[in-house]
Amino acid sequence: MKVFFNYINLLPNGSLEEQCNLFAGKGLEDHKWAFNNIIKFLQFQKERVEKSEITGGTLRNFVKTIKLFCEMSEIPVHWKKITRGLPKSRKYADDRAPTIEEIQQLCGYPDRRIKPIVYTMVSSGIRLGAWDYIQWKHIIPFTDKEGKIIAAKVIVYPGDKEEYFSFITPEAYHSLKEWMNFRVFW
Repeated sequence: MKVFFNYINLLPNGSLEEQCNLFAGKGLEDHKWAFNNIIKFLQFQKERVEKSEITGGTLRNFVKTIKLFCEMSEIPVHWKKITRGLPKSRKYADDRAPTIEEIQQLCGYPDRRIKPIVYTMVSSGIRLGAWDYIQWKHIIPFTDKEGKIIAAKVIVYPGDKEEYFSFITPEAYHSLKEWMNFRVFW
């Protein structure tokens, strides 16, 4: 909201609360004034999207914030007219799985910690932040009838409301086990 209020030059040195009160008061008195200022701000942001300075998702977030404020302040605004001309936002990131060559290149690095990390992340899909919570007890191997490890279960974000589990390949498990044995040995 502060970005919006500053853009329309609404009490630029005032606090957010003062700007909110002023916009709500003016917007209730003159609906067209509020509508025109919203359009002017969003048009500026749309131009920024076209220049790739911000994404369509960021623009949509501006709309959501202003819309909620107007609804809570009971300022009537024709949101269908406003949102019709806005660019679509992507519902996915630019993430991609690493190629086999990229994995091989990473695992060729001389630091012995890299291989277990890469194998585990690639096979389980966990994010980097999950490592802060994982302990050895959260990695549970599964064996076949002959005792050969066929996979391992990984409890991700253990104890948290976001906890879930994933699985890793036998290669990832053996790589982690080798690292743990090395750590215990030293």
